[in-house]
Amino acid sequence: MTIYLKRAYDEPADSDGARILVDRIWPRGLKREDAYIDRWLKGISPSTSLRKWFAHDPAKWDEFRQRYFEELDENKAAVQELLEEAAAGPVTLVYSTKDTRHNNAVALKEYIEFRLGVR
Repeated sequence: MTIYLKRAYDEPADSDGARILVDRIWPRGLKREDAYIDRWLKGISPSTSLRKWFAHDPAKWDEFRQRYFEELDENKAAVQELLEEAAAGPVTLVYSTKDTRHNNAVALKEYIEFRLGVR
């Protein structure tokens, strides 16, 4: 089981496996036909209120992760969908933010790996 992370604006690669957009909002300035997205799981992204509260502020990272994990615990169907996709082969969680260390895809990867016993 392999989970990769990649910005939506980066070139896709054959090794990406299933490319899953995990943002609630479509990446700004990116045409859908140019995105090479296999699935868009809006439902697994942080709630709008959590996303706005976080505002990609690294000082809020730890609390964001905790709140997001709580939302994921309540969102069993979307989590199960991603777990099944990850068990079937490599997946790439695609996100749009410039911050490659403090974003929902990073937190989601950590959550999924923990659920699968990878960490």
